[in-house]
Amino acid sequence: MDNIENFNTFYEKAYLLFPIFNGKISELEGRYDEIAQLVKTAGAEVVGYGFQVLREISPATIFGSGKLEEMREEIRQKDVNVIIFDGDLSPSQAQNLSDFFDGIKFIDRTALILDIFALNAKTKEGKLQVELAQHEYILSRLKGQGKALSRLGGGIGTRGPGETKLETDRRYIRNRITNLKGQLEELAKKRKLISSRRDRTNTLTVALAGYTNAGKSTLLNALSGSDVLAEDKLFATLDPTARKIKVKNFNVILIDTVGFIKDIPTNLINAFKSTLESVSDADLILNVCDARGDWQKQNEVTEGILRELNANSPIIKVFNKCEDISDFTNYPADGVFISAKHKKGLDNLIEAICKSFEEHFVYCTLSLDFSEINEFYKIKNFLESYDVTYGDDKVTVNLCIKKIYLSKISKLVK
Repeated sequence: MDNIENFNTFYEKAYLLFPIFNGKISELEGRYDEIAQLVKTAGAEVVGYGFQVLREISPATIFGSGKLEEMREEIRQKDVNVIIFDGDLSPSQAQNLSDFFDGIKFIDRTALILDIFALNAKTKEGKLQVELAQHEYILSRLKGQGKALSRLGGGIGTRGPGETKLETDRRYIRNRITNLKGQLEELAKKRKLISSRRDRTNTLTVALAGYTNAGKSTLLNALSGSDVLAEDKLFATLDPTARKIKVKNFNVILIDTVGFIKDIPTNLINAFKSTLESVSDADLILNVCDARGDWQKQNEVTEGILRELNANSPIIKVFNKCEDISDFTNYPADGVFISAKHKKGLDNLIEAICKSFEEHFVYCTLSLDFSEINEFYKIKNFLESYDVTYGDDKVTVNLCIKKIYLSKISKLVK
């Protein structure tokens, strides 16, 4: 049965609708490429698309009636069974458009992304976060949905809690949302405990952030020698993955988490805020961009979400997939250029990571009396590294410590 379901899902035929605002038709190609990749990730096939440059928006259907008639004929000819709107729709707009297109399933960009998240979530926390975002999306659209809520079926937009729409009502969904938030808060507390242990052992954290499918998981594998899932598709990684590595003198935890995307639904950011704390709490952030793509847009989106997460850590711009690029004139001078897949440029990245850390650390030597050694061991957990040498009448300690912890050793400095 699973094989039959996957077979049918893969051959779901999708038609894309693009509203063009402010005459920005030049953006259509990039928008098409991105949403077509989302559709492919969701397991469907794009068979056509339509667009209209809009000077005025029809409150009921967004598009003008003449353009809708033109697209309806093409949709009938191509045997489309799902229409995807590149933007957000109100419940009434989605219903009006579905009715106009002969009752074909009609979803917007947010529902598509939620569906992919439901498909890719593997851990308990990931599944809870996706379910929370889906329920909040459904709750905001319950009013007046009528036929839209009574339609059960397979394919895009129906995975996760969407499959039980007939059994849900506002009270059930609100109770479920409260329950999900409670479970996620408990998991967040456990993560805080783990984070506080890292702080006590003074382990540095480096978060891999950036646009989805920029190669963050491939970079994690290249630096750590692990085998985290790294696929050429959007949102392959949803659940945080951590690996411990040694970067010269520094013990480092590398953390990879969900990728970002333009116009990512707000409720998704809210649902994943607990796991995205690993980015905002990191000592250093690697903003990974696909150097072959629209890296300016990728960088803009990532920096915007990092601001929303109140991430104030130092950031290194990492341009991945550079194996076929020879001229970097039009890229930022402070960028680090690598190919994680071919393991090229990683030495330069490691140097940049170490340089960033060293700006926040001090190397020093302490000469202690034997009576002071117990005081030293009380503060050793605040040190990044240390080496103790016992002499005839003195103890020599070579150490590395964060500047913010210098006060911890002030009593021992002669």
